[in-house]
Amino acid sequence: MSEASAGRRPARGGGGAARRAARTAVSTEVARVIERNIPDYEVLTPEGLEIIEANAETVLEEIGVSFADNPAALARWRDAGADVRGERVHIPRGLARSLCATAPSRFLQHARNPARSVEIGGRGMVLAPVYGPPFVRDPGGSRRYATMEDFRSFVKLAYMSRWLHHSGGTVCEPTDVPVNKRHLDMLLAHMTLSDKPFMGSVTEPSRAEDSVAMAKILFGPLDGRCVMTSLVNINSPLTFDATMMGALEVYAAAGQACIVSPFIVGGAMAPVTVAGTLTQVLAEVMAGVAYAQLIRPGAPVVFGAFVTSIDMNSGAPTFGTPEASLITYGAGQLARRLGLPYRSGGAFCGSKLADAQAGYETANSLNMALLAGVNFMLHSAGWLEGGLVACYEKFVMDADQLGTLHHLARGVDISAEGQALEAIREVGPGGHYLGCAHTQAHFKEAFWRSSVFDYKPFETWEEEGGRDTRALAAARVSRMLADYEAPTLDPAVHAALADFVARRKEEMPDAFG
Repeated sequence: MSEASAGRRPARGGGGAARRAARTAVSTEVARVIERNIPDYEVLTPEGLEIIEANAETVLEEIGVSFADNPAALARWRDAGADVRGERVHIPRGLARSLCATAPSRFLQHARNPARSVEIGGRGMVLAPVYGPPFVRDPGGSRRYATMEDFRSFVKLAYMSRWLHHSGGTVCEPTDVPVNKRHLDMLLAHMTLSDKPFMGSVTEPSRAEDSVAMAKILFGPLDGRCVMTSLVNINSPLTFDATMMGALEVYAAAGQACIVSPFIVGGAMAPVTVAGTLTQVLAEVMAGVAYAQLIRPGAPVVFGAFVTSIDMNSGAPTFGTPEASLITYGAGQLARRLGLPYRSGGAFCGSKLADAQAGYETANSLNMALLAGVNFMLHSAGWLEGGLVACYEKFVMDADQLGTLHHLARGVDISAEGQALEAIREVGPGGHYLGCAHTQAHFKEAFWRSSVFDYKPFETWEEEGGRDTRALAAARVSRMLADYEAPTLDPAVHAALADFVARRKEEMPDAFG
């Protein structure tokens, strides 16, 4: 089935039928995208920024970047004025930055429920769940390979989570489905089990093409609308492989957003110093963003920075460290100077369980991302064991804690109501505020409150079994999945999506490698 024939029958579903479906969908409360009313935390001086920017230009010009196994990319760069030597592209000073200038500083990603569309960029912060783990840890305590049923469950949890704005992408890797077909089932789950925005497939260019084709079935003609954001990792150091670049080419040509993101483990894939890593990150991002603009000027792109450090004794990645925080803060400054939306941060931890180590590392990582000015935070919920595991319990614990970011980002209200001077007058010396008019008017929304933590007296907690946070989270997972109701979708669109998936699966033999 071609893209054109795939989109022909249900195109009407992207119009009136889809709007009617959105109006009648089951209501699940979702918080608005975070708007930061607090300042960004900046660790680099103007002089420091200029040094790193100059060094990144030197890297691009003198060392160059590799576009392996991609003759078309080499030809594009040569036509743009780069010096191409074999598969290495040497980009003259200023060329990459000038190409990046056509990328938008913010863009709207449409959801099939228009009320859940998100703007990425500016002072906003969009939260999306974990991405990519091949394993899951289920509420029974089992660590095992992820299945398609796990994938569907995580999509449901993300849909029902108040503080998550986005359905994400590969929330876990369903290993019980052939590698060359699982992207179809994953996209179908995002499109039918949730009405939040979602991500496309990047593991092979034809899978990106399938993503675009299915998006046209769901939304009708795209007409310049961005309906997918996809993660394009750079093989650091300084290597752009044909698979990821092939996916980027498909999405950029279709006007769909790509997160151009170096995958950095400091000390292994980048220098051990903060400034050296930032230099490499900036060079790689500028080259990737510029290439997207060579495909289609104005294509939406996001400045990505996924950075961890390495434990020099074991070689394992570490999370929540001060060095990673400094790089994340600095990369945010560099992204803003380029005028690009910024992706970084997440609920990072290296712990094997949703325990105290996970809590400390995750809290450090989440707060760092908020203060760094991140616009799109992938891995916001569910990350465990250095990203190898998607954990049900940690998913709901993290999603709950994202509420603190929403509240902190509000900053300090200095309006008349925020000043509360009348309340202070009403209560006076020696009184209390519980019954005053101001408290009665604002108590429901005044303080963030966890929906997972236990605030009961010791005696009540003990009578109820003395459950720790993991046990409370496991109970919440069960309750949420039992209460799940799918958002309404036009039956004709649903049938067309299922038909497309079935036809594409029939066209190729199973491949698990």
